[in-house]
Amino acid sequence: MEQLSFLDMANESSPTLGTAAFTPLADRMRPQTLEDYIGQEHLLGKGKILRQILEKDMIPSMIFWGPPGVGKTTLARIIAGHTKSSFVNFSAVTSGIKEIKEIMKQAEENRAYGTHTLCFVDEIHRFNKAQQDAFLPYVEKGSITLIGATTENPSFEINAALLSRCKVFVLKELTTADLTTMLKSALSDKRGFGNSTIHMDEALLSSIAVFAGGDARTALNTLEMAVLNGEISSDGSITVTKEHLEQCLGKKTLLYDKNGEEHYNLISALHKSMRNSDPDAAVYWLARMLEAGEDPLFIARRLIRFASEDIGLADSQALQIAVAAYQACHFNGMPECNLNLTQAVVYLSLAPRSNALYRAYEMAKLDAKEQLADPVPLNIRNAVTSLMEDLHYGEGYTYAHDTQEKIARMTCLPESLKDRRYYLPTEEGVEKEWKERLERSRAFRLGETE
Repeated sequence: MEQLSFLDMANESSPTLGTAAFTPLADRMRPQTLEDYIGQEHLLGKGKILRQILEKDMIPSMIFWGPPGVGKTTLARIIAGHTKSSFVNFSAVTSGIKEIKEIMKQAEENRAYGTHTLCFVDEIHRFNKAQQDAFLPYVEKGSITLIGATTENPSFEINAALLSRCKVFVLKELTTADLTTMLKSALSDKRGFGNSTIHMDEALLSSIAVFAGGDARTALNTLEMAVLNGEISSDGSITVTKEHLEQCLGKKTLLYDKNGEEHYNLISALHKSMRNSDPDAAVYWLARMLEAGEDPLFIARRLIRFASEDIGLADSQALQIAVAAYQACHFNGMPECNLNLTQAVVYLSLAPRSNALYRAYEMAKLDAKEQLADPVPLNIRNAVTSLMEDLHYGEGYTYAHDTQEKIARMTCLPESLKDRRYYLPTEEGVEKEWKERLERSRAFRLGETE
């Protein structure tokens, strides 16, 4: 079979692979209605808040917060169509205050003629304070409905005055199942490749979905490249093989599903390799996840958990290293943050071990669940009113800083648990010093030493 290049296929006479190929597949497959929209069931499912708002036609100004490629722009366009509003698309990269004011003036005129204007601002976090403030009076008057899209936390990136007038909706990355469904539709829909015969295993569609990492645009762009570089047979059908897909991805299609069993198998392998002080194995499992498209922030969060669960006070620096790695991943992203994670993984693998904090909390949790009604001892209650004083709140309390030892001889546990010990430190690393300090403190509090 002859293999066609991207340009060869773009010049074919097929309406799908010819003239339509000049419009990216992601744009051709953009949903036009809520029924076609994939994902965000927590907002758009039956009875969910955003669907109810749309069904009642009570559209407020909104901020869509979520990662790239999850359908923020598409959802804004669908809402505009649903409300029969005039749709204006701003880009924070190219639009200045002058452009904003011109559109706002037009919106005021439209309003006078009974036409509402919906303004969509992509990457609204890139607008400076003056640009964001330019929208404020028109949002307040109801001249426009503002929908902003951002990949950054709006609490930090959107002016408080504007944010207070907008409802924030968090859009989640699409699942592998969502993306696979969308890719199947692109192969069968006439807006996509439905006018052509495409031979492609479903496993390859799943590989694209995993590679895309929740991003619909990436998934569709990858599918388009794979099809346009597939092999064309004499009957005009196109076959996409694993080798074609790997060429488009620039790497082998690794077996990994961020929502499936292998996801948990690999993070378990990383955790247990670090626990066993095996940095070589730990770095290997780290690389397996990162190269397969795992979110580095997910891995960093697991390292933070590991630092407290498996190391704790045996090396307090471990938690600082893990948190620093998370911050580095947030600042750098992939691939630059791979070494930040490697540094943390090796450090945690070689640090002294203690699960005393983990055991302390688990034991305390069991008692807490059984003793939910146990009252707080009177001596450690705050007497903030005279009535509380009359009820002996705070009676018997000793301010530890007023004592020479900086420790008061009193119990802070409920009476039924006064002899319970939860934190049982080991003698690993620095925790040995904490153990000695704790034993001296306990002995003094119990009056066993002068």
